[in-house]
Amino acid sequence: MRPARPCATALLGLMTLLATSAFARDDGRYTNSPLKPWFESLHSEYGQCCSDADGYVIADVDWESDRGHYRVRIDDEWVTVPDGAVITEPNKIGRTMVWKHYVDGHPRVRCFMPGSMT
Repeated sequence: MRPARPCATALLGLMTLLATSAFARDDGRYTNSPLKPWFESLHSEYGQCCSDADGYVIADVDWESDRGHYRVRIDDEWVTVPDGAVITEPNKIGRTMVWKHYVDGHPRVRCFMPGSMT
């Protein structure tokens, strides 16, 4: 069963600041977060990020950049991030995030928001 508000997944990732991929269902805890409207406004060329995909915090070792192009590791598979999936507005949380979906059983990136590699 899909969560009612998958954007809370992104907020949970922010709140927990895990070093690895984070995932959670929306249970209403982040309804009053000041970042909730911002997360819900994020979109790429593939549509609104939080509309039907869950956001994950990605650890620095699970993404890489080469001259403005990105790859992320999802389910132990390196996936090329399409240029149209990259969120270009300022990252308010500083953490790298990916919103994924599956095509023929393989992960694809709907939205990608680079963070700072520290």
